[in-house]
Amino acid sequence: MPVRARKLIRKMRGGAQAHLIEAEDGDFYVLKSTNNPQHRRVLVNEWLACAFLRYLQIFVPDTALVELTPEFVGGHPDLYLSLGSRREPIPPGIHFGSRLAVHPDRVAIFDFLPDKLLNKLENRVDFLGTLVFDKWAGNADSRQAVFFRARAKHWTPLKGDAPAKVGFFAQMIDHGFAFNGPHWQFQDSPLQGLYFRTSVYDEVRSLDSFQPWLEMVEHFPVEVIDSAWKEIPRHWLDGDEDRLEQMLEELVQRRSRVPSLIHEMQRKRTSAFANWR
Repeated sequence: MPVRARKLIRKMRGGAQAHLIEAEDGDFYVLKSTNNPQHRRVLVNEWLACAFLRYLQIFVPDTALVELTPEFVGGHPDLYLSLGSRREPIPPGIHFGSRLAVHPDRVAIFDFLPDKLLNKLENRVDFLGTLVFDKWAGNADSRQAVFFRARAKHWTPLKGDAPAKVGFFAQMIDHGFAFNGPHWQFQDSPLQGLYFRTSVYDEVRSLDSFQPWLEMVEHFPVEVIDSAWKEIPRHWLDGDEDRLEQMLEELVQRRSRVPSLIHEMQRKRTSAFANWR
């Protein structure tokens, strides 16, 4: 069921010109609109990528369908997109929402951590699993993440023992350019998909460092893919159903290619994996 927007908080940075809103459920969401400048397909990409990353046990935001009512849109004149010198209103309807993991007025959210803290992230291994996903999904953007200090609420055996104290966590965000953004194709550039602070890959010694995610992707269940795309609102597709199905079939067929894609990245970007032997 969609959640209704209750309050506009502020505009967000980025090419999609997202907005931070508070919803009637009391949570805060980064909202990307169907008419965003990057294309409505990036909403589909966000929805699918988050579902697939959750299966891989990577820490990503919860996603939601966020409803903007005509009354909400009419009562918030700052809810618009800037297209050159023109302002384009965001229409009422169902849009994509990415839920903040913490209350933004109570817990600081950072898009940058100094190296001393970056090296102490509780879920640092998520950067390795996410790189596997980004190569599989042909992410045409660099890896985006945010950080905050909290106590672990959900933990998985892939990350080892759960921390007993408050620590810093990374959350992987902004997946609009998975599947090469609005193009829904796979270019497989060895230069794409990396996080710009490559010290997060210092634990990488060989291809084995990317297990178990390589195996999880190679055997990624088709049922998870089917379930995710069936949840997507039809008006987000607007006639693209056949093209989406074709792209997802290509995604399934390339599951076994990820090791070679990472090898190619290591060959072209040796500085990214300083300890690869």
